[in-house]
Amino acid sequence: MPDAGWSLTAMSEQWIIRVEGREYGPADMTTLLEWKADGRVLPKNEARRADVDPADATASAEEALWTTAAEIPGLFETTPALAPPPPPATPLAPQRSFFRICAETLRIYFLGFWQFFCLTLLVFLPSLCGQLTSAALEGSTNVDVDLRHVAAAAFALCMLILQLTLWPVYIAGIQVLTAELAGGRRIGFLGVLNEAIGFWPRVALLCVLVYGAFFLLLVLAVGILLMVTIGASSLPLIFVALALLVFQVWMFGRLFINVLFWQQAVVFEDAEAIRSLRRSKQLARSGRDRPWFKRPLWRGALIVSLWTLFVLALETAASWSSLQQSFHTLMTSHDPQALMEALKAAPKSSSEDVLTSGAALLQAILRPLLGIPFVLLYFDARADLVEENSPEGKN
Repeated sequence: MPDAGWSLTAMSEQWIIRVEGREYGPADMTTLLEWKADGRVLPKNEARRADVDPADATASAEEALWTTAAEIPGLFETTPALAPPPPPATPLAPQRSFFRICAETLRIYFLGFWQFFCLTLLVFLPSLCGQLTSAALEGSTNVDVDLRHVAAAAFALCMLILQLTLWPVYIAGIQVLTAELAGGRRIGFLGVLNEAIGFWPRVALLCVLVYGAFFLLLVLAVGILLMVTIGASSLPLIFVALALLVFQVWMFGRLFINVLFWQQAVVFEDAEAIRSLRRSKQLARSGRDRPWFKRPLWRGALIVSLWTLFVLALETAASWSSLQQSFHTLMTSHDPQALMEALKAAPKSSSEDVLTSGAALLQAILRPLLGIPFVLLYFDARADLVEENSPEGKN
């Protein structure tokens, strides 16, 4: 068995494959293994290392540079050091229709409902405990700060930290469970949890990067609104604010493309942060030879849009009475300061609090329906990308 140092060297080598006089590559060992699995590289195909230029050699020496694909270390021989990790299998054919993705999403969700529900509880229960503690503090009539208030505030803070800590486990668990169920395998909650914990460091780092970038865009939007509010009578300031708004929309679109498949790349390919984002961008931009509605980018955008509309409808239904009252206040009040005070002082009924809590719970339970289709889209996009980069795909 070759040692680990030799394995890393072999894995980093780039090779050129020659098929019927045409050269393909350079390709690393991962790509070669994918070509081999698809039957696009045979042991008899000619191959040479990419770091050797045949133009610098004589005719006889050039022929000596070429060998066969069977001689590439680790490609056709079965050595444990070079054996690639088994990818999460999916029995479904690439490029499912959008309706088939929706149907498969529902099938996987109901098939693993209790595992998804337990994953949801990991992040929902700390959030619920923190909200109940905060509500108890707000409802207290005692304005003096005592030990009980300090303990309750500390408990709410601990629940928030716990929720943020478990969020990467929740994200990785959705990916692992979906891949297993899509591949026709059943897995228990403890098995999902054990695998998801192993991805925590990389998923947590990417959560900070991705959510931090979206938070900065939100801060920019708030700054633009403040700029328009302060300088409502200044035409140049309004133009500057519109220009910043256009720039923010462009930045949001670029960020959306770059992070479309970051969760899948970090879990299924065990890639570090930067490589996961590059892989996400590569997969999101794949399928350019297909109609726009069949490309991963637009399908992902449609899924996110449908989920956003569902969340907005759910929250609107839960807060309908307050929205009606706020709209009536907005239409009848002409004093901005009085309007803000009236909106802040608007009471909430107990039934509305129950509806809001129920809507939050339902949203949390159904949130895997947003993650499952992206796993299916990832499998489709990865299969298409392998086909595009293969020798037959380039033909």
